[in-house]
Amino acid sequence: MGFAALTFIFVFLLIASGGLILFYREAMIQRVASAITPRAKQGSFRDTIEHTGSTLSSVVARFERVVPKSTAEMSVVRQRLVRAGYRSDAAVKLFYGAKVLVPLILCFFAFTTGAGSYSPFFVYLVALGLGFLAPDFWLGNRISARQARIRRGLPDVLDLLVICIEAGLSLDQSVVRTTEELSLAQPAVCDELDIVVLEQRAGLPRADAWKHFAERTDVESVRNLVSVLVQSEKFGTSIAKTLRVHSDTLRTQRRQKVEEQAAKTTVKLVFPLVFFIFPSLFLVTLGPAAITVMESFNKYLIH
Repeated sequence: MGFAALTFIFVFLLIASGGLILFYREAMIQRVASAITPRAKQGSFRDTIEHTGSTLSSVVARFERVVPKSTAEMSVVRQRLVRAGYRSDAAVKLFYGAKVLVPLILCFFAFTTGAGSYSPFFVYLVALGLGFLAPDFWLGNRISARQARIRRGLPDVLDLLVICIEAGLSLDQSVVRTTEELSLAQPAVCDELDIVVLEQRAGLPRADAWKHFAERTDVESVRNLVSVLVQSEKFGTSIAKTLRVHSDTLRTQRRQKVEEQAAKTTVKLVFPLVFFIFPSLFLVTLGPAAITVMESFNKYLIH
């Protein structure tokens, strides 16, 4: 009797587990996958980070009302932010909010570390001044870095443009194809070229769209490229040959820039050699001799 009951329970559990596997197979696979790689937790953690970042951005943006600013100054700041790659409307508010929040943070650090106890007026004045100018320095650094990326990536973009034009595509189609192909390798240049394409689709003339490209980036090589393209379109010369010559010129300039920087290294190495390497060499070479001389003098004085 007991054996029959155990057999019935075993068969029942086997059938029930088979039914669960058949009818709830996808749900079980999802649960197992979530247990192995907890994507839901990762997504919720990422969402939490994004929500926290947006909340902090909104809090920082509220401080921008404290800074007095004019329309001309805001236009200049907006232009600098665009050159750094920040085109959202909230970027201006975040910038001015940082000019208020960073000095307060530096003053708080000076107060907590006790640095302000030595000379309170000087320390807090320096903290306020550095905190107010720090966003400007950071933005200038971002602009320089982005301009350097555009300057380095422009020859590669021009090479692909030449290939697309010689393959039979027009200049506008070549720009679209180039931005699609080099969006990962040269994101800064492709981002600006995307704006050129959007402006042309919106009805802006090609020459004006390329001139806006030069004004946004403020890079000398881009200005030369735009002037070359405008003249080529105006006089009807071959765009492919023009771009090829300009690309070779940019590569020559980049190679000359690298050679110039390499030639400057000999002068820049003088200061590390004098202040760090030479004292170590003197210590290693003259140290044992100095110890021997001192021991000889001690023996002579004892005798």
